[in-house]
Amino acid sequence: MGGTLSQALRASWLPKITHGWFFRAESFFSVARYVDQAALDVGDAPPDFLSYSHGEGFLRFFEERCQRQGIFIFDEPESALSPSRQIAFLKLLHRMDASGHCQVIMATHSPMLMAYPNATLLRLTKYGLEPVSLEDTDHYRVMREFCDDPGGFVEAVIAE
Repeated sequence: MGGTLSQALRASWLPKITHGWFFRAESFFSVARYVDQAALDVGDAPPDFLSYSHGEGFLRFFEERCQRQGIFIFDEPESALSPSRQIAFLKLLHRMDASGHCQVIMATHSPMLMAYPNATLLRLTKYGLEPVSLEDTDHYRVMREFCDDPGGFVEAVIAE
């Protein structure tokens, strides 16, 4: 949970970072409703992320909220993103990276997001975190097997 995570992390960065947030896919609807209500409470128009498809709402949220300096923690941001929207998210990550003012920590199952240039990939094992290459992740291997022979792959997993 975010509360436990916040107790374990002690981030520092000079100059001092005062912006950033933790994004958890399961919390998106609650956060989107809260942001809408907060805007209404001060007389502004709400961003209305929920009027879009699930993936488009995620992407609009990221684009609006990742424009300034900060530390951003994403927990499975790909959960509502189609492959084409994951590409749009990669472009957003690149803009954040190029700004030199953002740090991103991300938990993901998406080989596409794991392939971000110069990303440090860590695998969580029973012994803790260990470095891993993209090609050695389970997610990459499964997707590679599927792409090499989609029909054979599906037949094999159904037969198991």
